[in-house]
Amino acid sequence: MTDWLLAPELAPDPSDVLAPLYAAADRGELHLPRCAACDLALELEQRVCDGCGAAEVAWRRAEQAGTVHAVTVVHRLEPGLVRTDRPYPVADVELAGGHRLVLAPLSPDIAPPAVGDRVAVGFRRLGEVAVPGFTTPVPEDAP
Repeated sequence: MTDWLLAPELAPDPSDVLAPLYAAADRGELHLPRCAACDLALELEQRVCDGCGAAEVAWRRAEQAGTVHAVTVVHRLEPGLVRTDRPYPVADVELAGGHRLVLAPLSPDIAPPAVGDRVAVGFRRLGEVAVPGFTTPVPEDAP
């Protein structure tokens, strides 16, 4: 299936430093890096913990829902790279475990969320790689 947003040649290398993210995403799971020593949430490519200085990363399953911290609507279109011909939202989503991800929507018909909205994290296929994105708001009473 062709991704609605980006051309397949923009797919990330699934064997790079983020291989655990892509392998889990391929199974429909979200795994993110944490410090193996103190369990602090790490940035995706971070290798040394800001909290304790340890240099050991553990990839652990993360909650697939979060709160929108910021949102923007992208109007810049890149013919040949960006496949859509209309503006699309990008959201900075804060997960309960301390990670923040900047995500595009899973499909073109998802309206821009508002700051403070809860959204679900799912996956879309970019070339042969599953990448995370956000989907419809999560009800306030959902876990």
